[in-house]
Amino acid sequence: MNRIVILGAGPVGRYIAIDLCKDPDYEVVSVDINQEVLGQLAKEHPVQTRVEDLSTVQAVTRAVADADVVIGAVPGPLGYAMLETVIRAGKNIVDISYFLEDPFELDELAREKKVTAVVDCGVAPGMSNIILGDHMRKMKVTDYECYVGGFPKDRNAPLGYKTDFPVLEVFEEYSAPGKNVENGKVVEKLALSETMTIELPKVGTMACLASDGLRTLIHTSASEVPNMFEKTLRYPEHVSQMRIFNDAGFFNQTPIQVEGVAVRPIDVTASVITPLWKYEPGESDLTVMRLIISGEKDGKPAIYTYDMYDEYDPATGTPSMARTTGYTCAAVTRFVLDGDYSQTGIIAPEILGRVEGCWEGVQKYLEDRGVHCKLQGA
Repeated sequence: MNRIVILGAGPVGRYIAIDLCKDPDYEVVSVDINQEVLGQLAKEHPVQTRVEDLSTVQAVTRAVADADVVIGAVPGPLGYAMLETVIRAGKNIVDISYFLEDPFELDELAREKKVTAVVDCGVAPGMSNIILGDHMRKMKVTDYECYVGGFPKDRNAPLGYKTDFPVLEVFEEYSAPGKNVENGKVVEKLALSETMTIELPKVGTMACLASDGLRTLIHTSASEVPNMFEKTLRYPEHVSQMRIFNDAGFFNQTPIQVEGVAVRPIDVTASVITPLWKYEPGESDLTVMRLIISGEKDGKPAIYTYDMYDEYDPATGTPSMARTTGYTCAAVTRFVLDGDYSQTGIIAPEILGRVEGCWEGVQKYLEDRGVHCKLQGA
């Protein structure tokens, strides 16, 4: 029996555990500092649990000691150190922690330890990159466009948005530059500077924000694909309101004095908004993605468009963001665990996607769970 250790039982990690524990060939262990969350998980599902403070090297090392494969689902600030510790322990890992540091700085270590470390393996980056990699194997890709977002189904949510992830991180993204690749060069654009909109099935007009979602693609593919961008999708009314917040200084990260106390405006804003953006039990969220991959195949121009629309699953109580992110991660974990991929080092999902049959396997895994990313016309 294969032992899968999942580090983190948060908004996505707990649902990965719930999905994988259904396979009798897997022994699933969920590790987190939150004993209450772990207790509820173990009460409802055949998942082993372990309480550890995953911000420490010692705890991560203990937690993965007997793992056959590890899944990283810790908060972003803990991600890089966690990944390094797992690699030093000589364990293969599939990670969705989305930390800010450059994962390729650990490539040499991973090769030395003979570890396969797949990073950024969620929905986008993740599923989107695997699809791109599959096309790069079959054709010359010149343009890659990714439009993706997770948001409440109810457009009348407070300020047009809700999230299970830290609100502070959302605001930091809104006030930071996103990176595109144009004519082979990296170009930065502020997230809220975009005015582009797109019409999508079932959701209508969506605003597009510049994002930093290309991540590993800038390192692995900018020399081959001269034009690439990812846009974050949000309701237009939400973006209009966030521009007002930004212009008024509510996302400012420079401390100001308030009655003799130094505070960052962005921290105060996040504290005020956090309770407003918390999903209520049973409340529906959506994940929407469109990919447009253009180039040349067999000497002829070719354009491929994929669409994904996914909702909260009321039967299982699983949020859409957990379904699309978590099930992609779980599918790739099985791919690595079953020995279908054994290259060592830091592996970006677009590199994994170049392996024949990888996207087809991931796609089937997702479709078996009701997540559909369809090629238009297929």
